[in-house]
Amino acid sequence: MFERLREDIACIRERDPAARSTWEVLTCYPGLHALVLHRRAHWCWNHGLRWPARFISHISRFLTGIEIHPGARFGRRVFIDHGMGLVVGETAEVGDECTLYHGVTLGGTSLTKGAKRHPTLGRGVIVSAGAKVLGSFTVGDGARVGSNAVLLQAVPAGATAVGIPARVVVKSPDGQREDKAAKMGFSAYGVTQGDDPVSAAMKGLIDNAAGHEHQIMLLWQAIEKLSARSRELPATECVPQEAQLTEQFDAERLNRLVK
Repeated sequence: MFERLREDIACIRERDPAARSTWEVLTCYPGLHALVLHRRAHWCWNHGLRWPARFISHISRFLTGIEIHPGARFGRRVFIDHGMGLVVGETAEVGDECTLYHGVTLGGTSLTKGAKRHPTLGRGVIVSAGAKVLGSFTVGDGARVGSNAVLLQAVPAGATAVGIPARVVVKSPDGQREDKAAKMGFSAYGVTQGDDPVSAAMKGLIDNAAGHEHQIMLLWQAIEKLSARSRELPATECVPQEAQLTEQFDAERLNRLVK
């Protein structure tokens, strides 16, 4: 029991920069309190003491604002940060090293009693604030669910799911971007810049359009300079034929580029 408690405190101090001391974590972190009470409720549930298990769960919800069904399974070193409004269903499974934020729901979409109705989170999964993971599927090891996402399908290991309904962004084949992100440290809220392919495509289109506008502006400036120089030449001054042909060719090429 005390070994698990030390593990829980250590993982909180590792992942939360606001945690200043062991005593502060032990006395002021509702996520830790909810996990400790859940272990008591889960023990009662597994030993057939269903009413005491539900009552302990009820007391835990009253004290922490975190509702975990006593039948849910939690691995080691799970971190529930803030936790208010978090709901975990009866057949949900949360793997080792997972991180859950406030407002997260691990819920079900089926009313069949005795069936697996809730999701299974692999090792090291991050479910960010307000995300809803609904259904009896698996979220792979190291996957991330973005803030306020509504996830209704399985997620491969190492991928990120964002949006409503959530779309899965598969880890790049070479893994270079993810490896660089991992070196930067713990990703607090489940997503990093560039994870959403639609957003990345829109940013690329905007940058491309801005580049074209800049090029067009430069072309117009060049045309205006050529026109102004031709008007400034005296009527009696003759320009060599070769120079005239060169300027005419440049002007025609500029006009084609503009069109």
